[in-house]
Order: sequence, then structure tokens, then C-alpha cells
Amino acid sequence: MSESHKQQLEQQLWNIANTLRGKMDADEFRDYILGFIFFKYLSERMHLYADKLLEEDGIKYDSIDENTPMARNT
Repeated sequence: MSESHKQQLEQQLWNIANTLRGKMDADEFRDYILGFIFFKYLSERMHLYADKLLEEDGIKYDSIDENTPMARNT
């Protein structure tokens, strides 16, 4: 990736962040975004933990279909 392309991408990301931030001040926005990052981290950790528990059954957490009759009866 060329340096100018990298700078354009960086500027575009800053513009998107500023648009999302709206009239929020930077500190409030930081706290808001850190919450999202934390929840994303927890979600990923939960998926890894579930995959580890289901490993001996040969099942992946993401492959579980909640619409099957078995899932609805539990």
C-alpha cells in the first residue's frame, strides 16, 4: 500500500469517526467506543470458550441452529 493511499485511508477513517461522534465530546465518545470494544472482546471470548466446551462433540458454537426442534425444547 502506497504512503499516499495509506494517508487517504487514515483521513477517511478519521472523518467517519468524527461523523459517528456527532456533537459528543471526545471523552464521551471514547468511553462509548471502549464499551463497544469491551463487549466485542467478551463476545469473542465467549465463542472461544463455547467452542472449547463443544469440541469433544465435534460442534462449533456458530454452527448451532436455534430453530431446530431440539433447541426449542431445551
